Amino acid sequence: MASPPAVASRFRESARRNQPIRDLGLRIEGTRLESLVAAFRAELVQVGLERVQPRVYLSTEWGVAMGSTAIAIPFYLVDVELTAYHKERVGHLEGFSDADILRYLRHEMGHVVNYAYKLYQREDWTTRFGPISKPYLEDYHPRPFSRSYVRHLPGWYAQKHPDEDWAESFAVWMTPGIDWRTQYKAWPRALEKLEYVGSLVEHIKAKEPETLSDDLDEPVTNLPYSVEQYYEALTDNIEAVPADLDGLLGSVFPPPQAAEPSREAAALILSLETALLDQVFIWTGHFPERTRALVRQMASHAQSLSLRYAKDDEPAAIVGLTTLICALAMNHVVQGSYYE
Repeated sequence: MASPPAVASRFRESARRNQPIRDLGLRIEGTRLESLVAAFRAELVQVGLERVQPRVYLSTEWGVAMGSTAIAIPFYLVDVELTAYHKERVGHLEGFSDADILRYLRHEMGHVVNYAYKLYQREDWTTRFGPISKPYLEDYHPRPFSRSYVRHLPGWYAQKHPDEDWAESFAVWMTPGIDWRTQYKAWPRALEKLEYVGSLVEHIKAKEPETLSDDLDEPVTNLPYSVEQYYEALTDNIEAVPADLDGLLGSVFPPPQAAEPSREAAALILSLETALLDQVFIWTGHFPERTRALVRQMASHAQSLSLRYAKDDEPAAIVGLTTLICALAMNHVVQGSYYE
């Protein structure tokens, strides 16, 4: 979903951004989310899971509380101004289109089915996905392109935890129109998980769930802080990025000849920010907020060094910069730091 910058600026200037979120009157009913939730529920009927109709509510992020069957949708997706403001502040949307929102709903439904039927207690489930008791780490280090896991959400998310491995496999299996048998025929372990999902759902769908708890985690009606305070807290948690970037940037932007038309390197770096946030996340798993900090640190260094590049060399500069950022991002994903 692309929102014009004016929409985000209008929200930035409005009093709403400083009101407690609980006082904004945010609700799913009457918005585009209502029809998307209805479409999602129709998908559940199509796959025979009408006995588990999860409660859907607004919260701070996507999620299903452990043991619950209620699905949280981020509050910023309910309102066009909030969506544009989130994109401005964070640079990345988990639900940028109707299709993407349905993608996340299918993933969260995997958690709902897992908890409703307590599948994680089954020995055959644990054999394929691992113990549910495994520590849940927000800062996980996946093995990109591993054929043991499906790819659904960005960031190699199935590798985060056994519960996420199941939810991602379930989401791929549930997606209408996808030929997952063909797509994953060369990925035997991932294919085995998808076939297991299908056989297990066929086994349980006629049974009553063991629990239909609808415990909510941070519903918007309880949030005492403002939208502005919410985003300030998000940016406060971003870790430091490398400071010694001068030599790397000098390699990407060699000095142009005196007579050549040239452009500012910092401006080029910033112009690529939006595309880099999404693509680096998809292919490396490096979190968008970290990529944004890395890009802006690079732009700041390029500005302080007065780096320029020859106008005719812009395609090469774009490729060099993108490759550098991807290499740093992959290093961070695999070993937890940009440098050894």
